[in-house]
Amino acid sequence: MKALKPLLISGAEVLPLVEGGKGISVSNGQSSGAWALAGGVGTFSGVNADSYDENGHPIPQIYRGKTRRERHEELLDYAIKGGIAQAKIARDVMGKAGRLHMNVLWEMGGAERVLHGVLEGAKGLIHGVTCGAGMPYRIAEICAQYGIHYYPIVSSARAFRALWKRAYHKFHDLLGGVVYEDPWLAGGHNGLSNVEDPTKPQAPYERVRELRKTMREECGLADTPIIMAGGVWALEEWEDWIDNPELGPIAFQFGTRPLLTQESPISDAWKKRLLTLEKGDVFLNRFSPTGFYSSAVNNAFIQELRDRSERQVAFSHDKVGEHEWPFAVGARGRLVYLTAADKLRAEEWVRQGFTETLRTPDSTLIFVTREKANEILKDQIDCMGCLSACNFSNWAQNEEGTTGRKADPRSFCIQKTLQEISHSDKLEDQLMFAGHNAYRFKDDPFYANGFIPSVKQLIERLVTGK
Repeated sequence: MKALKPLLISGAEVLPLVEGGKGISVSNGQSSGAWALAGGVGTFSGVNADSYDENGHPIPQIYRGKTRRERHEELLDYAIKGGIAQAKIARDVMGKAGRLHMNVLWEMGGAERVLHGVLEGAKGLIHGVTCGAGMPYRIAEICAQYGIHYYPIVSSARAFRALWKRAYHKFHDLLGGVVYEDPWLAGGHNGLSNVEDPTKPQAPYERVRELRKTMREECGLADTPIIMAGGVWALEEWEDWIDNPELGPIAFQFGTRPLLTQESPISDAWKKRLLTLEKGDVFLNRFSPTGFYSSAVNNAFIQELRDRSERQVAFSHDKVGEHEWPFAVGARGRLVYLTAADKLRAEEWVRQGFTETLRTPDSTLIFVTREKANEILKDQIDCMGCLSACNFSNWAQNEEGTTGRKADPRSFCIQKTLQEISHSDKLEDQLMFAGHNAYRFKDDPFYANGFIPSVKQLIERLVTGK
């Protein structure tokens, strides 16, 4: 295994080992501070991070506003206070060691306001901002106002080229690095484009090589680090990337392995569950209300979403073609028209107890139990605008406050489920994000007999290549 050389990141020489930011409250001040203290780049999540009362207890994020806009303002207040709190905790842990970054999602509700609020309230504590989930054109301008580095997360050379031409060339001196996140292997939301097949993964080397070529030839960024993210488990498997003149300076981001550390804030039940995962247990899906693909453990939560979408038929308000069979929906029994085959399927679902029909934006009906229908409708009504645009509730942070499309009952409230799993032992019925390599915990000898390392022990292990 080649020796890892320090790399200049956000103004300091550090190990080229980066903690992947995971929200909500999964990468926090304790975990990121410990990572930086060990000589790497710690990353806390700025996505609705926890803040604390005078006794050090997390403040529950309860929404009392009567309208979505009122609740959205409450959400932003929680997010800013939480981000500042986590930055302060991280710096208390790390002192002057390593580097500290904050991770935000460009498509989260009020992303720009949260960035300004946290960076203003935590001046001098944060060295860089990583940002993905969308095309974060303005992240460079915002970071420049505070004199800190920015790190866009992209999944192709084409995406970076667009960002560079539109905005980044004006702020090239603060571009600390480019995070290449593999869209097939990363956990959480993935950057698969409409032209890429989710079932046909491409090798990351060729894609990163193309990114470096673009950075060199079109942007003059031959020495700007590329941070490889998604699918990184052991560096001995990436040894040909290290000191590779074709790729230039490379750092490696670890998102999944830091979950299983002593400083990781996830529950003991979640940590134990990670040690049992099998290959294939992480499922690439498109149920997220963001509209992006995402990778999560295929637990009861994901399975219910899969079943919900499978109990789906197209309908027509009038008799058209094969849609000639009447079917009554709703409390008033209004008639819609189905095909003969779909009517038989619908009647069978009703007999099984899926008596409630909900309309989707695609002129289809899904069939759910009354309990599930009530839950879906309540979650849609309780929306607090955690995304810039939400398929599930139809919220959007525009003047109208709506996407203009019908709310989609095939999705879910992502704020609700991520808050629940990060603050409880409820795992099966909540969204459990994970990278596709999570199954390796079970067979990696480092974790034998349920061993959970400290962050320091994990980094010492990573440096050996294992």
